[in-house]
Order: sequence, then structure tokens, then C-alpha cells
Amino acid sequence: MIAIQISELKLFTHKLFLGNAFDAFFLSEASFTTFCTFRLDGSFQKGFFQTEDAPAGEPEQAYAFWYQVRPFCKELIKGKNPPLEFRIVFRLAPKNVEKLLSQSGLPLSPADVDGLFLNLHYKDGRLTCTTGTSLRFFTMDKSLDHVWDDMVTKYLQKVESES
Repeated sequence: MIAIQISELKLFTHKLFLGNAFDAFFLSEASFTTFCTFRLDGSFQKGFFQTEDAPAGEPEQAYAFWYQVRPFCKELIKGKNPPLEFRIVFRLAPKNVEKLLSQSGLPLSPADVDGLFLNLHYKDGRLTCTTGTSLRFFTMDKSLDHVWDDMVTKYLQKVESES
């Protein structure tokens, strides 16, 4: 697990809430504190949609993609006052977990990975990103943690450097 302080807060939050930099991530959960606290569970409720209305997604989509929830989150924080606090927990979509494992050469299958997480926490004018991993079994091997930390570090550098 690593923690990364975001230096260009305005640019980063613009990309987070108005851009598509995080759209490929699932939303695991989020909370936004403005005049009150709003909590979101990212669990995808397929039963809500009629068959013809269902949004495109992954065949067995367990969580909503960020792009599906982002407009609602943006509405919660827009206004002249910034939010007092927000927390967003992203998880890497299964197809991207599979891709990461394949590229890294780690001896794990996608079924071994319960989740690869990117946590964003904003409070007091500071935004911190932390990583997290969850396997479906216990191991002392931290190879997946290192691969995930490295990937997130590179990704956040890319997000911050793009105009």
C-alpha cells in the first residue's frame, strides 16, 4: 500500500469529475460531505433496468462504472463552496485485473484477486490517493501489492501530466 499526495488539486478534480480518466474503474463506494453527508454503494443493481434500457457494461457487472455514477457525484459537490470531505473507493474492473496479471507475469489467476483498490480522500484542501489489494487467500507474498502500487503510481503521473 502506498499513499500519494495530489499536488495539482484543481486539475486532478477536474479530470476526476468532468473528464474520463477514471471511467474504466468500478465504484466500490463513495461519500461526499457538503451540507450533509451522502453515501453511495457502488453495487450494480441490474434489476433496476428493463432489458432494453440496460447500459453497456461487463457481462457479470457487480459494480457501477465511475462514468455511470460520475454525473450524480458531480451534482453533489458543485456550487460555490467546495465539499468539506469526500472519499471515493475505486476497484479495478475484472478485465483489467486479468490484463494486469497477464502483463506482470505473477502466478495468480483473476479468480485469486478479490479486488485492487484505489482510494481517494479529500479533506482540508488536500487529496490523497492510497492503494489496496485483496486476495481470496492469505499469503506473505507482496508481489501483487508492488505491481499494483507501481501501476497506480504511473497512472496517476500520467493523469496529472496530461492537459
